[in-house]
Amino acid sequence: MGDSLEAALVSFTTGLLFVSSIALFRKDVRSGFKEIFSAVTAKKLPKWRLGAGVLGASFVAMQTHVVPISGVALFTVASLAGQTAISLWVDHVGLIGSGKTLITRRRIIAAVITVVAVIISAWDRFSQNDFSIAAIFLAIFAGSWVGVQRALNGQINSYSKKSFATSLLNFITGTTFLLLLLLLRSIFTDHPIMNLSSGPWWMFLGGSIGVVYIAFSAVAVQHVGVLEFTLFSVGGMLVGSLLIDFVAPTAGTDISWYLVAGIFLTYLGVIANGQSRFSRK
Repeated sequence: MGDSLEAALVSFTTGLLFVSSIALFRKDVRSGFKEIFSAVTAKKLPKWRLGAGVLGASFVAMQTHVVPISGVALFTVASLAGQTAISLWVDHVGLIGSGKTLITRRRIIAAVITVVAVIISAWDRFSQNDFSIAAIFLAIFAGSWVGVQRALNGQINSYSKKSFATSLLNFITGTTFLLLLLLLRSIFTDHPIMNLSSGPWWMFLGGSIGVVYIAFSAVAVQHVGVLEFTLFSVGGMLVGSLLIDFVAPTAGTDISWYLVAGIFLTYLGVIANGQSRFSRK
């Protein structure tokens, strides 16, 4: 589509339609959605935590902007570094609501390994004119939002008891946020609101995949924590991103041994983040 904000809005709008259709035919999902606001009314759940979908929407917008510059695999490595770093804090303060996790030396070392992996993966591209260090830092920053979003969704899901109800809230807030940004941009600039004719039909499938992912992660982080969830999901994520860069690379994408080594180190770093349940208190 050539526009990261519009691409993110398309993804969230299609996701909202998909999860709304699920809620339409499932009474338990609608009931779970109501329980979220009952928890807010009872002051068990702070209002600001309902904005988890805004973080997800911001990540998708950032992703669609940075990937054409850095490539899918490099963005994945950088954003994973951000997720790893913020997850140390998220689990430590107990943002999920299921108890706090100690910050051990092992977990700190694992986070450092992951950040070093980002540097190695981009090492051969620092001298290239089309390489943007700023894009990599944006990917790291965006990844940190994901770690916080997962924690917030885990807490929301503890009240909704239905993962699709949590997804529904995410896509409502995320879509509203993106639509507001798009309207503000159209008011203060001469940029058109939408241009759906420039994208392929399969771009409308991304939102549906996001619904399933958010629903699954909201349940998983309640039981294993944010870092452990990253541990179990990173393998498929990294392999998938590499395959995309091999099969359908974006313009300028260069898969080097530095990138492969960086992904390998990132995987080792995330494995090192695996913690025993005995570290919880």
